[in-house]
Amino acid sequence: MLKISLPLRLQLSLIIVIGAAFLKHYAWYNLLVYGAIALLWMGISRVSIRKLGGLLGAEVIFLSLVALPLGWEKASFLMVRSLICLIIMNSFLLTLPPHSFGIALKGLPLPIPLKENLLLAGQYLEILLSEVTRMQRSAQLRGLNGVGGWLRYASAAMIGALYLRTLERAERVYGAMVTRGYNGQLPIDSTLTAKERFTLIAVGIVVTCITLSSYTMPI
Repeated sequence: MLKISLPLRLQLSLIIVIGAAFLKHYAWYNLLVYGAIALLWMGISRVSIRKLGGLLGAEVIFLSLVALPLGWEKASFLMVRSLICLIIMNSFLLTLPPHSFGIALKGLPLPIPLKENLLLAGQYLEILLSEVTRMQRSAQLRGLNGVGGWLRYASAAMIGALYLRTLERAERVYGAMVTRGYNGQLPIDSTLTAKERFTLIAVGIVVTCITLSSYTMPI
């Protein structure tokens, strides 16, 4: 994978997703361009096709339930556009190193209070995912392999246990933060280099041109 910093990767992902989201309806040619960009982004990220496919399968099923009542023509465009956005964001999330989501969030140009809330939410989300992974591994050691076995293991009682374990882990993390000098303010300084800012501006211009052209070109 190309050496792209986490804040820049997150910002590039968001710019492409926002550009695709603002495409004019039924602008299929522009959507194909975004599809090519999504495939390129997936290749650059070197995401596991197996993991990405499994995640996209579950998300597409949910999307189909929401979009199909809108009619086939409208639903098909919305689903393809959503699929492209999911490929981009999932390629970023699935290749994120452990405990680094907060580092990526530091680079977002947001107000400090909102950024601090995002950092904390990202930290606790990582804790939750870590506990889910541990429970899934525990289920596999008990012989509950496959999706069906895991779902049987994650019954209502286990979800309660997951909540308690996550809460306990979060309290330990907060205690560690206080020990290291946390006083209610998080270190959120993260600046891009000149090369990264140029890359961000260049991608932003390209995405803006693609999206705006969907409103001027005949469909």
